[in-house]
Amino acid sequence: MKKPIIVTLVNHKGGCLKTSVTASLGAALARVGKKVLVVDLDAQQNLTSSLIGPIAYDPEEEPFTLYEALMEEAGLDDLITPTGTRGLDIIPVTEDFAGTEISLVSATGREGILKLCLERTTRLAEYDFVLFDNPPSIGLVVMNSLVASDYFMVPCSAEYLPMVGLTLLGTSIGKMQKLAPSLQVLGVVLTNYSHRESICRKTENILRDQLGENLFNTRVRVNTKAKSAPSVQKTIFDFENSAQGRGTQDYSKLAEEFLERVEAKGQTTMPNAVSQEEDFGQEQVANG
Repeated sequence: MKKPIIVTLVNHKGGCLKTSVTASLGAALARVGKKVLVVDLDAQQNLTSSLIGPIAYDPEEEPFTLYEALMEEAGLDDLITPTGTRGLDIIPVTEDFAGTEISLVSATGREGILKLCLERTTRLAEYDFVLFDNPPSIGLVVMNSLVASDYFMVPCSAEYLPMVGLTLLGTSIGKMQKLAPSLQVLGVVLTNYSHRESICRKTENILRDQLGENLFNTRVRVNTKAKSAPSVQKTIFDFENSAQGRGTQDYSKLAEEFLERVEAKGQTTMPNAVSQEEDFGQEQVANG
């Protein structure tokens, strides 16, 4: 059976456009003919609200939710929902997901439950890519996401403090190498980038020096329209509706580079990828 490539978008710090990158990258991949499933793993429901609108939750109706699926270790087929973009589907989240961290603490094999649910999802074979949008933390939900993934990708705001925070993120992921031995670094992508701001250029130079090829060449620029698109459940492509739109250009380039990186890494093995991610942050802070 065909298996999609699964990518976790992760950063323990908020404000780095993790959700925007997930939604827009997913849409960009769908626009070039890929079948994409995005999964909202954040109880704040930002990805869900951005693509299909918030979902009302009434516990008296006993709905089958992502939280219930994880607790029952069940397949996710019934949760897959189409978005307004052809080729882009979502597994939404509801407010009951807020209890997931606590509930997972006492679960047997707690770090691998999401992976088990995916293995029991028949429709997974329909997709080329699965993208996980995670909460701004490193907890059991994020651990499940990483264990279930082939790659992880880190959106990082082009500022000093988020750059410094990559140290903690790299260390946390590095400690998971035994749980996810095949997990590979896809790269760090700079967001909220502006050529006019010296801190953005300085951040890029430091990360380029320390990360080398692990830093995406594509940068996601500051874009006021991208802030409005989720309010009407549109991707940046539909909202801008222009090939010259800043977001349309940035995410089209990001999707192109994303595909190139996946193809290149699929042809090579990187057994030390995670440990490399663990180390790079120390040098960043020293040179910052």
